[in-house]
Parts: sequence; C-alpha cells; structure tokens
Amino acid sequence: MTSNTALAPAVESILEGARERPGGDERIDVDPRSLPAALERAEADGRVPVIAEVKPTSPTAEGTREADPVDLAEAMVDGGAAAISVLTEPSHFGGTPDALRRVREAVDVPVLRKDFLLREAHLDVVEADLVLVIARFVDDLEGLVSAARERGFQPLVEVHDRGELEAALEAGAEIIGVNNRDLARLEVDLATFESVAPHVPEDVTLIAESGISSPADVRRMRAAGADALLVGSAIMDHGADDEVDVAANTRRLTTVERRPETETETQTTHDESENA
Repeated sequence: MTSNTALAPAVESILEGARERPGGDERIDVDPRSLPAALERAEADGRVPVIAEVKPTSPTAEGTREADPVDLAEAMVDGGAAAISVLTEPSHFGGTPDALRRVREAVDVPVLRKDFLLREAHLDVVEADLVLVIARFVDDLEGLVSAARERGFQPLVEVHDRGELEAALEAGAEIIGVNNRDLARLEVDLATFESVAPHVPEDVTLIAESGISSPADVRRMRAAGADALLVGSAIMDHGADDEVDVAANTRRLTTVERRPETETETQTTHDESENA
C-alpha cells in the first residue's frame, strides 16, 4: 500500500535509494529460528521480550557507532535480548548485509533484517530469520509477505495506524510491529501503539517499535498489549558517550517486570524518547 501523506525528507531520500538498490542474484531459502518461540522462552525466564537493535547510525541520531556489530549483538544477548535486529540499509543507517550475516552466525536467537524492502528481489540478499516489511511503502503487500514466507522468512509487517493495520491483516501478517514514530514528521508518540493495539487480533504477535527509552515506557507498552519491544538507541546510547554498557542497558529493560516501579524509573526525558 502507499500513502499520499508527505514523508520527512530523510525518509524520502531513504526510499529513493531503496528503489534504485538491486536485489540478490539467486533466490534465498532460510531455515528460520522462530520469533514467537523465542518470545515465549523470554517470558518463561521472567524476561521482558526485547528485540535489541544493532544500529550504526540513523537520520534521528548523532554520529556513528564504531563498535563491531557482533560484539554489540553478543552483549545484547548477554543482557537478555530475545532477538536481535540488524540494519542493512547502507546509505542512511550505515548497515550492511555482511554485518547481519556475521551477527546471525554469532548468536543463537532470531535475527531480524531491518531495511526498506520494496520488491521481491530485495529479499534475496542475505539470510535472516525475519524481515521487516513496512506496509506504507509496499505496493503489493500481500505479494511481498507471501514471497518472504516462501523463502522461509518470518515477515514482520510494520504499521503506524488503523488503515495500515487493516492492510497488514488482509495481507496475512502474523507478526505486526506498530511504529510509534511518525515517518512524516519523525516525531515519536507512544500513544500511537496504544491506539492501534486494541484492534490487533489475539493470535497476532504484536511488537511495539520506537520511543521506548525507560522502564516506565516498557511497562506502558506491555500494559497496552505488546508481546515484545523493538529497542535501538535507548540500548546503544543510554549513558555517557564513553561508558556505554550495552549488556547493562539491555538488562535494564529486560528485567523491568522483576523489579518494583520506582520514581526514578518513571522519569523519561524528552531526549531519550526522541532518540529511541
């Protein structure tokens, strides 16, 4: 589906690059690690199911993170992450298919390929357990979801509002992410998830994306029905620039439901929400 709403210039630039990017030369077949099973294991272990994101940079972040993606992913798993997301978009996020390949070889949890995939050939670039499909940007959503499944990928269909949710459900989506970031203004509002979640069928795996920066945010999204949380910058940026402990930052969120809420946890800064 497509939208007539104008996109932020940075997002339009990303899409222009994606339209020109070639796909793979040969069809990929994947034996995937199950995301729903991984989320269930986290729940059984008393962990909040978090998909932690390896993100070198982004249009909403300052600077580039130079740490090795494998080191970051392993630290996130040590911190209790149920799955890992790896950016493969090169121009605006500094991602590469090779980084995803290396991460998937190094960890034993499901790995999501996060990119702007617009057509079937874009699937045939690198093996992953899941692929992100952004409903707003795909003309034939049902066709791309089906093509992903035929290869063994678990498609995570991202939506932002009720209309996109209906399109995702009609396309047969079984894993749906609600992006709290408005791609027209790049603003984050956690109420977005809260407005969409009640309309998602119970048998759909539901993921809250963007803007989750604090234990209070975790509790809020879980109370609204999130089966899992996709978190990037809040894990990689939380703390002094030279003292970022990715494992500790992940654990700070994955262990929220083991700890009582405190006044400190409920204080979420504007900057944290913008950078997540």
